[in-house]
Amino acid sequence: MYFVKVYVTYKDSVLDPQGEAVKGAVHRLGYAEIEDIRIGKYFEIKVAKSEQPVEEMIEEVCDKLLANVNMETYRYEILAAEEI
Repeated sequence: MYFVKVYVTYKDSVLDPQGEAVKGAVHRLGYAEIEDIRIGKYFEIKVAKSEQPVEEMIEEVCDKLLANVNMETYRYEILAAEEI
């Protein structure tokens, strides 16, 4: 079994209105030193052993469902069950 952590964020060229709103709130709290905040998504996926390579499976799931590849990028970490 594998445990996969997937992180999805907007591409740098895409405006992040949620991140801007949070940054404004942080500045109002007095933390003017914080220059940027980007909001993203985090997924935890458990994958059973399969004939299909785990990397290939996760790439397909991210491309087809978890990320809008036109606006977002993703990265992932694959851990064997013993590592968690």
